[in-house]
Amino acid sequence: MTQRHTSKQVPEILAQEIVAQSRLFKIEQLQLRFSNGAERTYERMRGSGRGAVMIVACPDPDHFYLIREYSAGTHDYQLGFPKGLIDPGEDVLAAANRELKEEIGFGASRFVTLKSLALAPGYFNATMHIVMAFDLFPEQQEGDEPEPLELISWARGKTDLLLQQADFTEARSVAALLLAQQYLEANPDVFKQTA
Repeated sequence: MTQRHTSKQVPEILAQEIVAQSRLFKIEQLQLRFSNGAERTYERMRGSGRGAVMIVACPDPDHFYLIREYSAGTHDYQLGFPKGLIDPGEDVLAAANRELKEEIGFGASRFVTLKSLALAPGYFNATMHIVMAFDLFPEQQEGDEPEPLELISWARGKTDLLLQQADFTEARSVAALLLAQQYLEANPDVFKQTA
């Protein structure tokens, strides 16, 4: 079991308010008092609180699936793992299975949760849950993507080439790749298991 190692007391929130808002984002201002008496104003993007999932889907022991999709932040197409928000009422694994069906046209019979990552915790209170999917089966579900996503099967033995790809730059996908590699090296019999 892992523990947080801190002797610090979290600051007291004296006031908080939404100072800006768009269709997707809310900017929240926090008035804080730290344990030493110092007071500061912080701003953060407030998340939905539901979190998101990213899935490393393995159709066989030698490959995993990636998608190439438009990324508005960089205004280009990026290569990465399937991902999406957790819908109200869903747990992490149900969201992972739904996102797989929507984005790559496969469901999975077996999942392994790898790690939950914070996204820029100094400014954003959102969590991305990284999971692996095994025992895939074809099943398409309609998603909210504006265009079909490009599905790419990548050889596990060529992850060094993936890390060199100019369009594989998303930190969450890089982290998911490294976590998946670590898990697969430590669990070589994972593909022999059945759901």
